[in-house]
Amino acid sequence: MRLVRFRFGDRIATGAVEEGSDVIRVLRGTFFEDPLPTGEEVPLDDVRMLAPVLPSKVVAVGKNYATHAAEFGGEVPEEPLIFLKPSTSVSGPGDPISLLPISHRVDYEGELAVVMGRIAKNVGAEDAGRFILGYTCGNDVTLRDLQKKDGQWGRAKGFDGSCPIGPWIETLLDPGDVHLETRVNGEIRQAAQTSEMVFGVATLIEFVTTFMTLLPGDVLMTGTPEGVGKLQPGDVVDVEIEGIGTLTNTAVAAT
Repeated sequence: MRLVRFRFGDRIATGAVEEGSDVIRVLRGTFFEDPLPTGEEVPLDDVRMLAPVLPSKVVAVGKNYATHAAEFGGEVPEEPLIFLKPSTSVSGPGDPISLLPISHRVDYEGELAVVMGRIAKNVGAEDAGRFILGYTCGNDVTLRDLQKKDGQWGRAKGFDGSCPIGPWIETLLDPGDVHLETRVNGEIRQAAQTSEMVFGVATLIEFVTTFMTLLPGDVLMTGTPEGVGKLQPGDVVDVEIEGIGTLTNTAVAAT
């Protein structure tokens, strides 16, 4: 099932789409509180898709594909390398990727994103699935030159709109070995299987929840494979994940 957050006219609502359907069943509340069908149905083609959740935080993982670590001359860390992106970094399908004038290299990074469904603290890997609402596509947009300059990643990874996610949350997905592909203007730039991740989803949740509580709606970005690169104004970035769909955003020069 796909869980969607959308704009319909002047309304913002949540809903569910059954596999093979082109109709959204509108929910009364959110995915976490009062998620009951209202009986209203809206054609999927008549809405604008929004970021499927507005998390309290985005927890992201660096160097989680050996090939990506190698392309920057680094080694795979012994433990997951964790950093945070603020809630204001989140944007949705079709939203612009701002090429900020403070940076001369803004990179795309296509990733599998995990959306939490329950409060998670000290969760064992064997139980991690019970705390997951579903999965979506993500793009960990990075100011690469500032990442190297600053040493810490708050500015390079946390700027407004640096975390597009969407187009929806897929609840019925086994994330163990699905294909991830990032295209820029239709050209494939990244292609990998999630089985190539150094630390899998369950291991990441176990690790993060030993020191940080994950709340319903929080997003876990699981890392990007090799092939990251610089964006130019007008570039169209597609992050497609098997079993989920495609997240599309366009790079726009910011003033």
